[in-house]
Amino acid sequence: MTFENYQYTRPNVDNTKKQLSNLVTRLIEANSSKETLEIFNEYNKLREHLETMSTLVEIRATIDTTDKFYEGEREFWDEFTPELSSLQSKFDKEIYNSKFKSELEKEIGEHYFNLIEATLKVFSDEIIDDLKEENKLSSEYTKLTSSAKIPFDGGEHNLSAMAKYTQDANREVRLAAAKAVAKFFKDNLEQYDSIYDRMIKVRTRIAKKLGFENFVEVAYLRLRRTDYNAKDVANYRKQIFEEIVPLVEKIKKDQAKRLGLESLSFHDESVNFKSGNPTPKGDRPYLVNAAKTMYKELSPETDEFFTFMTENNLLDLDTKPGKAGGGYCTFLADYKAPFIFANFNGTPHDAEVLTHEAGHAFQVYESRNYMPDYVWPTYEACEIHSMSMEYLTWPWMDLFFKEDTEKFKYYHLTGSLKFLPYGVTVDEFQHIVYENPELTPLERRKKWLEVEKKYLPSRYYEDIPELDEGLFFYRQGHLFGAPFYYIDYTLAQVCAFQFWKKANDNREKAWEEYLHLCRLGGTKPFTELVKEANLENPFESGTIAHIVPELKKYIDSVDASKF
Repeated sequence: MTFENYQYTRPNVDNTKKQLSNLVTRLIEANSSKETLEIFNEYNKLREHLETMSTLVEIRATIDTTDKFYEGEREFWDEFTPELSSLQSKFDKEIYNSKFKSELEKEIGEHYFNLIEATLKVFSDEIIDDLKEENKLSSEYTKLTSSAKIPFDGGEHNLSAMAKYTQDANREVRLAAAKAVAKFFKDNLEQYDSIYDRMIKVRTRIAKKLGFENFVEVAYLRLRRTDYNAKDVANYRKQIFEEIVPLVEKIKKDQAKRLGLESLSFHDESVNFKSGNPTPKGDRPYLVNAAKTMYKELSPETDEFFTFMTENNLLDLDTKPGKAGGGYCTFLADYKAPFIFANFNGTPHDAEVLTHEAGHAFQVYESRNYMPDYVWPTYEACEIHSMSMEYLTWPWMDLFFKEDTEKFKYYHLTGSLKFLPYGVTVDEFQHIVYENPELTPLERRKKWLEVEKKYLPSRYYEDIPELDEGLFFYRQGHLFGAPFYYIDYTLAQVCAFQFWKKANDNREKAWEEYLHLCRLGGTKPFTELVKEANLENPFESGTIAHIVPELKKYIDSVDASKF
């Protein structure tokens, strides 16, 4: 069945509440572990259906943000989801406190109960109205950002479509494009300030009602981080600052030299070569066909997976008016189907999406038969699958980039390195704003500039004075919809670099370890999954120092001036 035929029906609120309440009652009255497990399986079946309906709305509302029906359904879910969470929390509480818990742990796994414990700590009926407000603010941000109609090059463009111009080989074009994008955020600064300020206030209120000092610990528990904390993350950021920032600054100096510039301005950062960045050598149908060949040759497992995706129309890749920006992968449990959403824009991003988001989709396809809590791992582990897939597919990049293949590989690896300081900038900034919720929007934007200067010391907003006002972070949707998630990309990147090295040494063994990791789904926490894949833990001092020499060796081996 193709995606167009997937049926959406709004759940009957009263019936759903009755079903969940009944399951809770039966759970309390259960007389054996066998009976408890049967009720647990019924509960998961209902969860899968509700999550499928909610996800269908999210997909169709982001494909077309002007669709009034799905806009209305999104509003329904913004209201209903917190109430649903209340009922699910009651079920979780009862199963967590079950007199058959020790027997259940043998069947379900101890990890599930650790996840439940984290979830229970950050939910109370007292915060339902606050959660509704938080959801609405996130939707308000998405709608505002998706509304961008930036006049440029004789047309109107959304933010995703502007990337083509901000990466143009012509310096004047990319400066004008960067100015146009900055102008959109400046023109809407009051709204962005207001949304984020209200968001911080409501999240702080949630934290206080739950008995926490601030929102930081709530965010960690929401992300189900059961095996590390903010101190571990701070130590990790310290490693990035010490090991990666100096390397990235050298990469940027070399980049400026190639471009014939004394130093990089912000609008130069996204262009690596005087000839321009590598571009995919074809349109969407061509690239999808190239991906079909790639995944057919990579392994029998990836061939089966990508055939399923294409035959069932589970990829929406074209940039269109009214379509939300960005890219994501999600999962429709009723159909055991991953779904990939992206905005192709004629940049290397197009090929990267077909490997990055496909990495997510492949993992969830391999673990699609697990119960809901194990289908996905926690986010930082999820990103290992996506980012490592980007590197494990390097041997097929000639299908996408032809004569620019080596150029792309250098662009890709150095770009991944350059991302790490930015990623920890976003994370440290979030810690500051939620530890200091009383900051005004202006003070908050100044803090952004301070943290940015620490990890991105050479960043210079020449001729774009708006960005000197500290509004750059407003384009980072994760700050609104997924607080504290962003560091996960960087943790996974460090793991992906390890897979890159493994593949260079022994491709077959690297693929076996990657496939094993995907098939584990979310059955273990992050640090245990890392161990299962024979990877070094990013939180441990020395891990990043161990991979830097190999990365330097590759960078030094490439004469990037020839591109």
